[in-house]
Amino acid sequence: MMRDGEGKGMAVEIREYDPSKDRAGTEAVDRECDVGPTGGMSLHADLLGDPVARIRHSPDCLMLVAETSGPGGRIIVGLIRGTVKSVATGKSCPGAPAVASVGYILGLRVAPSHRRIGLAQRLVRRLEQWFEMMGAEYAYMATDKSNEASLRLFTVRCGYSKFRTPSLLVHPVHAHRLRVPRRAAVFRLGARDAERLYNARFAHVEFFPADIGAVLGNQLSIGTFLAFIDDDGEGHGEWRGAERFLASPPASWALASLWDCGGVFRLELRGASRLHRAAAAATRALDRAARWMRVPSVPDFFRPFSGWFVYGLGGDGPDAAVAAEALFATFVNMARGRAAAVAVEVAACDPLRRRIPHWRRLSCTEDLWCMKRLGGIGESDGWDWSRSAPGLSIFVDPREV
Repeated sequence: MMRDGEGKGMAVEIREYDPSKDRAGTEAVDRECDVGPTGGMSLHADLLGDPVARIRHSPDCLMLVAETSGPGGRIIVGLIRGTVKSVATGKSCPGAPAVASVGYILGLRVAPSHRRIGLAQRLVRRLEQWFEMMGAEYAYMATDKSNEASLRLFTVRCGYSKFRTPSLLVHPVHAHRLRVPRRAAVFRLGARDAERLYNARFAHVEFFPADIGAVLGNQLSIGTFLAFIDDDGEGHGEWRGAERFLASPPASWALASLWDCGGVFRLELRGASRLHRAAAAATRALDRAARWMRVPSVPDFFRPFSGWFVYGLGGDGPDAAVAAEALFATFVNMARGRAAAVAVEVAACDPLRRRIPHWRRLSCTEDLWCMKRLGGIGESDGWDWSRSAPGLSIFVDPREV
């Protein structure tokens, strides 16, 4: 517990979130911080009455609140969420992959009335203390590269380094189906085969979670799918089990899993004009009436909607990008009537990204992850993951989306 007498003449206490009494206060802070730009559209998230929803599925998680105590009573004016887990670092080493314990920071909010008094920095420091207590060697966070206030806080005041710049690619779900490359065969895998393939082929990828089985088996995980290109005529056009696949893989293939974000939060686009809403509705009506026209219709993002997230995307071979395209198009087609958009986050240098269908206006071509090593804890040989060169791929844990 931390107490601080600075700011507005009130004492500020930072403590663990208590669901029995803090829900209304944290929801109020979230609403205050969700106000978008005047006259413009902004995306809002509804956590469905559970402020801990975005971290609840992680192995270890903590939510902190900042509370004032003054003449007006006790009021929550800030909050922060964090998780701790073991992941692969991508470091080159013989045998088993190099693994580190990392803390992830998300959902930092400070009420406008209590900004510029150092409260955000104190929330971050307090969460980092918990990370270290849990044995975390690194801490990292993700933000929009245009969020100057967040970047100043983490890179200038809290000692984080700009680390990776993945791309968030989003495609809306239409009434018509996306075309799946004809050369690709797509199969749904059982849980055991999926875990076997991930551990065999992706265990060295940055941020690959040590508890991949728990991720794949989570109730929000829709399933794992494999696509491969069958150009050689040698019987790779059918699924023969994980062991036979690993012993004799096809020339080109891709693997990915699906996560239902609608079970954690709903999104809504606010601030759209009547003209924008009417135009979007017209595209949907035309798409439903004449699917053969393949109208690029805009889903009803102006009401709360669900989204699906593609995770664990990877592959191999000269046509792996075509296989990845087949997977993503299949997922968008599966989402009809169940989600309004499908998204995936890929590394900046990932060769699969060039064939993934997406809308530029809905996507973020350069997200920003920042990282730092905690308290001098880390590799005994002096290697610092937070200052290492990026790899071709990255594993984005859907539990932290």
